[in-house]
Amino acid sequence: MSVDSTPVRKSIPRIESIKVENYRALKKIELKDLTPLTVLLGPNGSGKSTVFDVFNFLSECFQFGLRHAWDRRGRGRELKSRGQTGPISFELKYRERPGTPIITYRLAIDEGGKGPEVVEEWLQWRRGSKGKPFRFLEFSRGKGRAASGETPDEDNQREEVNLRSPDLIAVNTLGQLSDHPRIAALREFITDWYVSYLSIDQTRNQPEAGPQERLSKGGENLANVIQYLKEQHAERLEQIFSVLRERIPRLERVEAEPMPDGRLLLQIKDAPFEQPVLSRYASDGTMKMLAYLTVLYDPEPPRFIGIEEPENFLHPRLLPELAEECRNAAANSQLLITSHSPFLLNAMRPEEVRVLYRDEQGFTQAVRVSDIRGIKAFVQEGASLGYLWMEGHFGLGDPLVNLGAPRNKTRK
Repeated sequence: MSVDSTPVRKSIPRIESIKVENYRALKKIELKDLTPLTVLLGPNGSGKSTVFDVFNFLSECFQFGLRHAWDRRGRGRELKSRGQTGPISFELKYRERPGTPIITYRLAIDEGGKGPEVVEEWLQWRRGSKGKPFRFLEFSRGKGRAASGETPDEDNQREEVNLRSPDLIAVNTLGQLSDHPRIAALREFITDWYVSYLSIDQTRNQPEAGPQERLSKGGENLANVIQYLKEQHAERLEQIFSVLRERIPRLERVEAEPMPDGRLLLQIKDAPFEQPVLSRYASDGTMKMLAYLTVLYDPEPPRFIGIEEPENFLHPRLLPELAEECRNAAANSQLLITSHSPFLLNAMRPEEVRVLYRDEQGFTQAVRVSDIRGIKAFVQEGASLGYLWMEGHFGLGDPLVNLGAPRNKTRK
């Protein structure tokens, strides 16, 4: 069973490209033509986790504020690329739904006298095929202007606005107002991102009872999510159990039962045995697959899902199965996955995979696998990407060769 049974959303925001400058090892990198499902591949230290953290950083900025996200990463001295003095910047190109104009969002941040400051922030689009793009939001250090309306254009008056502090993100602030639907749509999109840093030990917690709709980043509220699904979406929970029974032999069901002290007890029931076992004694792979499925089968799935190295603790035979679930979930969410696994890679298409490596200056670069000479031909002949990668056909991404730097040229 798969998430094909979930109704496909009519309006799914999609990131088409992202450009990052001066963020740790990402001195200047751009990922273009992103697909609904994207996999980042590369050796240790190539920058996969840093790219992954870009999405987590932006998510935290919108959920908890710029200062929170900035300070917990060591501020500018730890965040800026080595030897760089300019601001850290992010530029997203996205569509709110298929067929709508591309909207570009730029956010540039630097260290000010009292902490981080938004030195440049703007939103722009071009509604027609001709003419220059129109910026309907422009801000710097808490001061700027924004055009209101459902379809802002040059005929709309742009209102001057002073934010309370230079570390406030204008989209996050103005997006709470009904006067700015396009700004509000971006705020809602980024705030809804789910970036997973799943910890198997955390999934075995015994949290206080009470249903919760979405799995936390670390997975410590897994029992609460099971309780929520049991109470509000029993059919969806049964779908999850059905998938688990296909993937995990002998598993029958998962129970989340309140204890007398108010905590939730998560238990796993194996078919051959009368009594379930505590989640602390269940296998790591069972707990991890269960946690991922609660995200992928969310009745209101996140619009963006980030999963880091899902192969950890999972049997290699389960990785193509997980990849299938991720591909089905991509109908309702945009997914970004980091991986070292050839087994997961075997289930991917060349245009869905980016190989990351460090250049001679130590900064991260990215190459789309479909742009590597000869790969498309191999795949058309029946070769799998994982085996091509392991046999060295990519020409980069090899941890034993100069941090995976390319040994041949890619096709332009």
